[in-house]
This record gives sequence, structure tokens and C-alpha cells, in this order.
Amino acid sequence: MTSCCIQLINPNTSLSMTERILTAARDVAAPGTDIFAVCPEEGAPSIEGHFDEAIAAIGVLQRIKEGREQGVDGHVIACFGDPGLLAARELASAPVIGIAEAAMHMAMLVATRFTVVTTLPRTLIIARHLLQQYGFERHCARLRAIDLPVLSLEDGSGLARRKVREQCLNAKREDGVGAIVLGCAGMADLALELSAELEMPVIDGVSAAVKLIESLHGMKLSTSKQGDLDFPVQKELSGYFKGLN
Repeated sequence: MTSCCIQLINPNTSLSMTERILTAARDVAAPGTDIFAVCPEEGAPSIEGHFDEAIAAIGVLQRIKEGREQGVDGHVIACFGDPGLLAARELASAPVIGIAEAAMHMAMLVATRFTVVTTLPRTLIIARHLLQQYGFERHCARLRAIDLPVLSLEDGSGLARRKVREQCLNAKREDGVGAIVLGCAGMADLALELSAELEMPVIDGVSAAVKLIESLHGMKLSTSKQGDLDFPVQKELSGYFKGLN
């Protein structure tokens, strides 16, 4: 495979989380793959609802434009809500992969049913919408939440990480599934450890998205520009959005 440059976009403004996500992505990257991570300068410090996602989508599109101008070979949107994914695919010339869609696809390659473990209970509804949108609803046995906010995953207490482990163990015992999907980019560094402990696939969407980008790059495939994912209709945008397209 020829060398591949991937732009990893953390849609929230947390620099520390961006760095942890980048480390997880580089850990699975093939030799010759270059990954760099960016996040918006303005926006929400964590994404935990529809409002946060709407704000984050603009930052994602700004970074997509920058990555396109830099000539990257693919973009990863590292938030389990996949904020702005279809708009990003319109704007980009290289493939754009959201981590929720990537993780669900990977889960279905190694199991017939999976459980999603995420952060706050309110985000379970968003995950359910994505399952419906991507066509995986009947393959998801259960959605579980640790009932802690996203940033608790990096507060140093270890509580959120223990709760993720607990919910994964419960999923293995109770849900009748063959795989578990981690429903937050901040959980990216837990997947390998949990897979080994549970002796079943525990899938991190950041890693899954990186490997999908590498595969698409190796096959010389990108997002189709026929139909609705063609580049945006050119028009003059005003104010805050000027120059975005």
C-alpha cells in the first residue's frame, strides 16, 4: 500500500482528549500511514447531545476544508454521534469515516449481534437513531450507558474506565452478543485491554475508522461525487460561514 495521510478530527475542543485519540489511532496504523489530529478552536469541550453536535458540525467542516486543502487521503470524525458526517462527505475530496458507523460495520464482520457501551443515558437515543440510519438496529442487542459525562474518561479518577469495564462484563453475561462497540472516542484506548480480558471483540471506532480509510486508500476509492454527495452547490456564504465551502 502506498503511504496514506489521515486527518483525525476530534469535534470537541479538548486538547488532551485529542492527543489520547491520536495515540490510539497511531497504535493500529499500518507502516507508512501518517496520522495527525486536530480539533476546533471554538465549540463545546464535550459532545453530549443534539445541541453540542450542531455546534461541533461546523468545526468539523472547517477542519475538513483544511484537510482537503492539505491533500490528505482521508478524514476521521472522532465522535460517536458522527456529527456533520454527510455534509463532510460533500465537502471532502477524500473519504470521510465517522467512528460510530465504522465500529458498527466492524462489529458485523466478526459477530452477528453487538452491544453499544456509551457515556450518558441521553446519548442512547442518538445512538439508536444512528443504528436506524445505518441499518444496524436489528443487530444491536442493547445500548448501555455508564451514566458519567465524556470528560470523566480523562479526569484521572479511573471511575469512568471502571464503569466501562463493568458494563462490558454485564453485556457479555446478559446480552447474548458476540461483540461490544465502545460508544465514545474517549474510550479508544480501552478496546485492546477489554478484548483480551473478555475474550471477545471490543471495538473502538477510532481504530476501525483508521483501518477503513487505509483500505479505501489502498483500493483507490473515495466518496462518490455522483448524486447527493457531490461537492456543495457553489454560492456565496456570509458572516461566520464565509469561505467555508
